Amino acid sequence: MSKFSDHNFKGKKALVRVDFNVPIKDGKITDNNRIKAAVPTIKKILNDGGSVILMSHLGRPLKDIEKKPEKKLSDYTLRDILPYLSEVLGVQVQFADDCIGTDAVAKAANLKAGEVLLLENLRFYKEEEKGDKDFAGKLAKLGDVYVNDAFGTAHRAHASTAIIAQFFDKDKKMFGILMECEIVAAEKVLHSTEKPFTAIIGGAKVSDKITIIENLLDKATDIIIGGGMAYTFYKAEGGHIGNSLCEDDKLDVALALLKKADEKGVCIHLPSDSIIADKFAADANTSSANNEQIPDGWMGLDIGNMAIAEFSKVIKDSKVILWNGPMGVFEMEKFQHGTKAIADAVVEATANGAYSLVGGGDSVAAINKFGLAGKVSYVSTGGGAMLEYFEGKELPGIAAIND
Repeated sequence: MSKFSDHNFKGKKALVRVDFNVPIKDGKITDNNRIKAAVPTIKKILNDGGSVILMSHLGRPLKDIEKKPEKKLSDYTLRDILPYLSEVLGVQVQFADDCIGTDAVAKAANLKAGEVLLLENLRFYKEEEKGDKDFAGKLAKLGDVYVNDAFGTAHRAHASTAIIAQFFDKDKKMFGILMECEIVAAEKVLHSTEKPFTAIIGGAKVSDKITIIENLLDKATDIIIGGGMAYTFYKAEGGHIGNSLCEDDKLDVALALLKKADEKGVCIHLPSDSIIADKFAADANTSSANNEQIPDGWMGLDIGNMAIAEFSKVIKDSKVILWNGPMGVFEMEKFQHGTKAIADAVVEATANGAYSLVGGGDSVAAINKFGLAGKVSYVSTGGGAMLEYFEGKELPGIAAIND
């Protein structure tokens, strides 16, 4: 594997896998963070005197069209990001209306130093998600060197993220700046010897977080559990949770996790109380309740004041912090206070010297919503990829470069 920062791209065509899977509404980008995160890698190549061929996916066009006949491929075109991409790079980005066809081949062949070409959505071909070797080979022929800077898709064994690397020699395949930063940040947390190490795990379902909690039991000193998944733990212990979200088939799993934590000396913190609502809606009537005594007909949608105080103290005393998942339904104003308070606590701990990593789609969305992304140590661009990394799984996109 070649190290990106040591590589000179002068006269080279760099085929760069980026993650430009950004939300687009009415042809306009509504969240440009993933594009901005790729800019340093692209600019380094251009500044060296190289040219850049960008490839990415956008959504799941073939699967969506199969379910919704009113959808069409043009709804998923990467052409819509051209104006913004050209603006942030300071060059007029060219566009190929295919990723492996004659237009892509011709434009890639004619690309000059300092120029950028964006290929059309990789997922217009079913071969991309299937990890098809012939498809990967056609993509590989477009460039001289391969750079994977798409951490958000590193957990997928797709043609452009895992299979394509085998077509390049070791000194011609590498991680981009974003991927290097993501890996360094994750490794710093996973292998840190500093304590206390607090993992904040939120979200709706215990089933989504079983593996990450189990893996963290060997690393963390404290695990804070919030969001809808907390009520499964309370019901498992005999609490009355009203109409709160609960996975009844995971009650034994919840008890087993609590038992394992106790055996390993890891303190699991469950929220003492909740902000409860009489329906899942922004205009719901609200109250507060102890989490063992939530009335019938009411559901917990955010952590309460006692939980905020308890969790905040644990976080502020920490030296290493991993945050994956919100504390409640932060998308609704009435139920965002708990998640905002936890974000504030993470920011304060970071200011006092802790290393904080925020990873996972919803927690990243929350930290961005509250304008605090710049006040934590690192915000990951990968949701599922970061989750699987902390579950201890080998990510195909990373393994392909390291092999």
